[in-house]
Amino acid sequence: MMNPVVHFEMPYRDAERASAFYHQAFGWSLQLLGPEMGHYLLATTATIDSRSDQPRGAINGGLYPFKPDWPMQYPSVVIAVEDMKAAMGRISTAGGKVLGEPMSIPNVGDFVSFIDSEGNRNSIFKPLMT
Repeated sequence: MMNPVVHFEMPYRDAERASAFYHQAFGWSLQLLGPEMGHYLLATTATIDSRSDQPRGAINGGLYPFKPDWPMQYPSVVIAVEDMKAAMGRISTAGGKVLGEPMSIPNVGDFVSFIDSEGNRNSIFKPLMT
């Protein structure tokens, strides 16, 4: 039996700023829980799964070789987008910084990393149409 990844976590420095960034850039719904829950910022990124053959909430991932000359190599999230250029614009408008230009992954899609309003490195991905 496989044990799927079903959740992600990132640190924040300013809950209101982080909420505004992810809502503005990706349309996520964020809820700040109280002190009894450690001021956790709960992120809802989807109300239904995009693939009917996946168990609800399951996500996949991967590992890449560490490269001494690459910045900020630590766990991150990859967010699927429908329009790469539009998403890059929303990230910048929301207070993030896109790291370079998208790279094409053959037979998969386009990918680019960004730094969010809290200094976390994450990525966006525009899959090829299947």
